[in-house]
Amino acid sequence: MGAETGTTWTVYDANKMTGAEIYGEVLCQLGEQHPKIVGLSADLANSTKIGKFQQKFPDRFFNVGIAEQNMFGIAAGLARSGLTPFVSTMAVFTSLRAAEQVRTDICYQNLNCKIIATHGGISFGTAGSTHQAHEDLAIMRSFPNMTVIVPADGIETANAVRACLDHPGPVYIRVGRGFEPTYYKSEDYGYEIGRAVTINEGTDLTIICCGVAVLQAAEAAAILEREDGLRVRVLDLHTIKPIDEQAVLSAVTDTRRILTVEEHSVLGGLGSAVADVIAASGKGCAFEKIGVPDQFCLVGYPEDLYAHYGLDCNGILTKVREIMGRDFEEDEDWEDEV
Repeated sequence: MGAETGTTWTVYDANKMTGAEIYGEVLCQLGEQHPKIVGLSADLANSTKIGKFQQKFPDRFFNVGIAEQNMFGIAAGLARSGLTPFVSTMAVFTSLRAAEQVRTDICYQNLNCKIIATHGGISFGTAGSTHQAHEDLAIMRSFPNMTVIVPADGIETANAVRACLDHPGPVYIRVGRGFEPTYYKSEDYGYEIGRAVTINEGTDLTIICCGVAVLQAAEAAAILEREDGLRVRVLDLHTIKPIDEQAVLSAVTDTRRILTVEEHSVLGGLGSAVADVIAASGKGCAFEKIGVPDQFCLVGYPEDLYAHYGLDCNGILTKVREIMGRDFEEDEDWEDEV
């Protein structure tokens, strides 16, 4: 595919590339079409893969050194000047070290600044708590004007980066660090900011997920249908804010059982956003969250941590079967639940 309609690599290439690498490729393509795009890094151009943009457009790239707070202040100034800054650093540095600058310099002024946060969640598990980011979604979704996106894989990252260019205001796109496996086979599946993607239809239970959990949930749904005879709906809720309320409420009405799965703390992220929608609706359902408990994450390889916290296929299977074993009112009369 050409630059106007999509990327120049295939799913076979994507399997060999990180989400950040795909982001770098897509940003270069967008840079050719949009001369007002500029890139910023805090001495992490190679790690975050925005270095591809630096190599192609050296006059439109700014490396501020190890000074993330300053970088977001500069990005705000560039945005105020009519440019479109793409800022790339690790998720933990964006959401914690530079939180005040993101909030006050960028969100308060509702500036057109696009933040690509790499090494999100526990994808940098071996680096320990200083480099793990399992609080970032809670922080970013609390900032007014901020759009928060967690792509499922590199292909969805490409879609999110393209879409955010036409989405006004600040956008936070969180990707991983390593070679996260690809779920989507092409970019043509109807991606839209703020609209959930239905991965699998179902009426027994709904798994609402984002990021690396999407592939795991899809695999779990296939096993549950084959082994348990269950029809499990799977929603890729890639946009945490603004959340697709209609998709959530339809799932509650149709399945009455909701499980959220995210590479984030169980406090304040996807699960909390979904719970807010359900609580405001007045509708009752069986509801559970899978994520990192309210504690600092262990140190280890991401795959081991996913298994430990139940974020992998086996963990999802266990939790779904637990929920299906519960007794609760399944009548369709909501009047006693409002």
